[in-house]
Amino acid sequence: MGSTETQADTHRAIDAVWRIEAPRLIAGLARMVHDVGLAEELAQDALVAALEQWPSSGVPDNPGAWLMTTAKRRAIDNLRRQQNLRRKQEEIGRDLEYGQDTVPAEFDAVLDEPDDIGDDLLRLVFTACHPVLSAEARTALTLRLLGGLTTDEIARAFLVPEPTVAQRIVRAKKTLAKKKVPFEVPRGPELAERLASVLEVVYLIFNEGYSATAGDDWMRPALCEDALRLGRILAELAPAEPEVHGLVALMEIQASRTRARIGANGEPVLLLDQNRARWDRLLIRRGLAALDRAERTGNADGPYVLQAAIAACHARALAPEDTDWARIAEIYGQLAKMSPSPVVELNRAVAVSMAFGPAAGLELVDALISEPLLANYHLLPTVRGDFLAKLERFVEAKAEFERAAAMTRNSRERTFLLGRAEECARSAG
Repeated sequence: MGSTETQADTHRAIDAVWRIEAPRLIAGLARMVHDVGLAEELAQDALVAALEQWPSSGVPDNPGAWLMTTAKRRAIDNLRRQQNLRRKQEEIGRDLEYGQDTVPAEFDAVLDEPDDIGDDLLRLVFTACHPVLSAEARTALTLRLLGGLTTDEIARAFLVPEPTVAQRIVRAKKTLAKKKVPFEVPRGPELAERLASVLEVVYLIFNEGYSATAGDDWMRPALCEDALRLGRILAELAPAEPEVHGLVALMEIQASRTRARIGANGEPVLLLDQNRARWDRLLIRRGLAALDRAERTGNADGPYVLQAAIAACHARALAPEDTDWARIAEIYGQLAKMSPSPVVELNRAVAVSMAFGPAAGLELVDALISEPLLANYHLLPTVRGDFLAKLERFVEAKAEFERAAAMTRNSRERTFLLGRAEECARSAG
């Protein structure tokens, strides 16, 4: 293998490591420096160092620890610079006795202290979801810091211009620094006030892991695991909140399908085509238990509890034909009344089609074609193409699948959709 190929492999490895380690890295650094913007800059510095050194030295055995140590040393350099700026002229000489290559004793603990990953991530979520920020800014910042998404990916996920997302993130970090927002998990009334926003972003993180917005992988399981960990911690922090348990139930049940959602070559496998023997029964039991816990708290009619009830219908069906699609369509109807959304309507159309036939589903989808929020949403032509194919309108279906393939940024999904288009072409003769 040539040096160019070797460097390309190293860069791919660095990208993969960064995707996994970035949230933990930023969270740990934010605990040290109490500034999420600075923490992200320090993490980026460590990434630059990896890009400079790893192609020649090789990827270390523990790349996450290497990145954290490198970032911490940069944090220490930053702290030293700040301290030197504050000290009077006569004190600077005393600092110099430490030497350039020696870490000052007062900073030793920074390098030696253990990384409390779970708590750090939770603190980072609550900090990014502080009420001094707008709802849009909270979501964008959390997806950037914990989801590892680029501004372009976030913009596509929320169907807004990229410059808008970039401005939200920059302003959010400046606001948190200006307001000196503490890097901590709130307690008491403040916890309840910020919980809804936290649940939203935790689920967004999970969804990015469950169906990656862009890239070569259909899933990013590490993000799902982080979201699940955060959800379980939240459930213990707010045991009387049904929506917390509803979200945990939803994530547990969806995560149970992970092994069955990816084919032998990394391609997506749709729900009805999955080998249900590969579903994780432990996660399903945990999810059903969390749903039961939510329902026993009372007032269990929030959007996460309803979505968990839909997931439970799938989990209880040992075979696709056992699925209670009429019940799922009914629950989606409740969800649409509570939280009106074109995406909910699109999902309801799928359930209606399964319960009452593709023509009934197509009628609902056609009513969404002019919906502005779905103009660049690839799942709309995907669903419409599926209905048309089932109705044997193959030429129209082919066009819809090709349109969906042009919209998605995920290479696995694009290949899958183009495959569906080819099938329609063959069926059309």
